[in-house]
Amino acid sequence: MSDDSPDSVDSVDSVDSPDEAETETQAGGGNADHATAVLTHVVKSVVGDPDAVVVKTDASGETVALTVEVGPGDMGRVIGRRGRIANAIRTVVRAAGVRDGVSVDVEFLD
Repeated sequence: MSDDSPDSVDSVDSVDSPDEAETETQAGGGNADHATAVLTHVVKSVVGDPDAVVVKTDASGETVALTVEVGPGDMGRVIGRRGRIANAIRTVVRAAGVRDGVSVDVEFLD
């Protein structure tokens, strides 16, 4: 009887693995969860008032548009000199979007 239990568990595990992979692929079709989480984390790490950070997602079209709003006085910290920090944030978030399987565009609003 103990021989049947491991076989049934092994067969269930082998069946569940492909289903999980399909679910992740399908969820990544128009969803940018990783990219949104990365963007939120990075921006909150840079600004002085992390509670004022708001990230909005617009998934209409082929690319997912992520819009970032920060508190007063924090936009300069997010943009950086000559936009270097903003460009670095965009690069990292686009890389996270690849994991989601979507193209990501990041905009910073006052």
